[in-house]
Amino acid sequence: MHPVRKQRLIIVGSVVVFSSIAIGLAAYALRGNINLFYPPVDVMAGLAPVDRPIRVGGMVVDGSVERSSETLEVRFLVTDYEAVVPVVYVGILPDLFAEGEGAVAAGTLNADGVLQATEVLAKHDENYMPPEVADALEASARRKQEASL
Repeated sequence: MHPVRKQRLIIVGSVVVFSSIAIGLAAYALRGNINLFYPPVDVMAGLAPVDRPIRVGGMVVDGSVERSSETLEVRFLVTDYEAVVPVVYVGILPDLFAEGEGAVAAGTLNADGVLQATEVLAKHDENYMPPEVADALEASARRKQEASL
């Protein structure tokens, strides 16, 4: 093989190897930051990963919000009208957070099935519902309708 061709082959091969390593490391680093959405029915069915960042959304159950008198801890339940997921959040809730309204909580699910939220998002006006929550509620309604037939 000609020395110039051999040198080009080594350069191209090393570029391919190093590029593959860089892409692999970037994909591995980003894997931990993926935050998937799960409706409450999937969380209660055991389909949501434990101790990994997830988002759970639905309607806040009426009468379920419990605020600690000494800390900023808030406990509430989120439902898709099929299942209920308990959520614990430490912090200040959004102004529009209310019982009977749509909310999405991001955090990690512990072994007891309680979402330890690091962030709670609430709808921004009376006509808006997060797309994931709307889809989950529609799927829940369809399953109920199919079960009744």
